[in-house]
Amino acid sequence: MSLGSDNHSSVHPKIMQALMSANTGKAPSYGTDPLSNEAVEIFKSHFGEKTNVFFVFNGTAANTIAIKALLKPYQSVLCSDVAHLNWDEGGAPEAIAGTKLVLVKSEDGKVTIPELEKHMIRLGDQHFMQPGVLSITQPTELGTLYTLKELHELIAWAKSKNLKTHIDGARYVHTSTRLGVDFKKLGQDLGVDIISFGGTKNGLMFGEALLCFDKDLATDLKYLRKQFLQLPSKSRYLAAQFKAFFKDGLWAEMANHSYKMAQALHDGLKNIEGVTIMHPSECNAVFAQFPKQWIKPLKKHSFFYVWDQHTWTVRLMTGFDTEPSEIESFINKVTELSNNKE
Repeated sequence: MSLGSDNHSSVHPKIMQALMSANTGKAPSYGTDPLSNEAVEIFKSHFGEKTNVFFVFNGTAANTIAIKALLKPYQSVLCSDVAHLNWDEGGAPEAIAGTKLVLVKSEDGKVTIPELEKHMIRLGDQHFMQPGVLSITQPTELGTLYTLKELHELIAWAKSKNLKTHIDGARYVHTSTRLGVDFKKLGQDLGVDIISFGGTKNGLMFGEALLCFDKDLATDLKYLRKQFLQLPSKSRYLAAQFKAFFKDGLWAEMANHSYKMAQALHDGLKNIEGVTIMHPSECNAVFAQFPKQWIKPLKKHSFFYVWDQHTWTVRLMTGFDTEPSEIESFINKVTELSNNKE
C-alpha cells in the first residue's frame, strides 16, 4: 500500500480507455488534430473563452515555462517558503527560467499580503532583483486552501504592484470541489495570468495543461513550450485524457473520493495518543507528526514520505483509487503502535 503521493495512483480506467480509443489510425501532429481541438474547447467551456491551452508533459515544465513567460530577466518570483516551486523542482526555475525565487513566510502554507509587502523593497534599485511575479500554490504544499476571497485579494494586490500572477495548480481540481466554485470563477474571472493545471496527480497517465488568460503571453508560450522541449508531437494522447477527465464530471468524482479518504484518515488519526495533526486537511493530504520510532514500521506497512526529519512530520496522500480498507488498515497500525509504547 502507499500513502506517498497521488502520483502513485494508477490511471483511471475511463482515462485509460480514452487513450486506447485514441490509439487508432493517423492524426495530424503538434496539437492540430481533432482531439486536441476538442480538448481545448472543453477547457474554454470550463475556464472561460479567453483561455489559451498549452499541453505539456509534466508539472516541472509547466511551472518553469509559466515563470519564464511572465518574467523579465531582471525580475524575481515571490512564492511561499514551502512552495513546490522552490523545494521540489530541482532548481529548474533558477536554472532554466533564470530567475531568483524569493521565499515569503507562510502560515499553513499560505502567504499573506503583510508578509508579501515586506519583500517590496529597493524598487528601482539597479543592484537588486525586482519583484515581477507572484506565484501561488493552490492547494498549498501543506494541504490547505486559499478561499476565493483570499485569491482575489492576493491577485488584486499583485496587480496593484505591477506583478504578474501564476498559480501552481497541480491539484487545482480540489479548489473547485472543496470551495464549491466553478472553474470559470477560478480561471478567466479570477484575473490570474497563468495556471499550471495538473493532470498526472488526478488520474491521468501523464500530462498537464498551461492555461493562459493573456493573449500576448499566450504568443510567448507558444514558442517557449517548443524551446523548453515540451511540445508534444502526438498531442492527441494528452488531449484524449483531458477530454475523458472532464466528461460527466469524472474530475470531481475523483477529487471528492480522494478528499473523502483523506478525511477518514484525518479523523481516524487525530485522537490517537502520540499523533499530532500539523495542519488543516482541506484537500487529499494529511500532515501528521509521529514518534520517530514509529516511522520505520509504519512505512513498512504503507509507504509515505517524511516531510520534516527534524520534527518527524509525515505527509500522507490519498488518490482516486485509495480504498477505505487501506485507510482502516493504516489507522489500525498506528493504534497498535500507540498501544504498545513500551
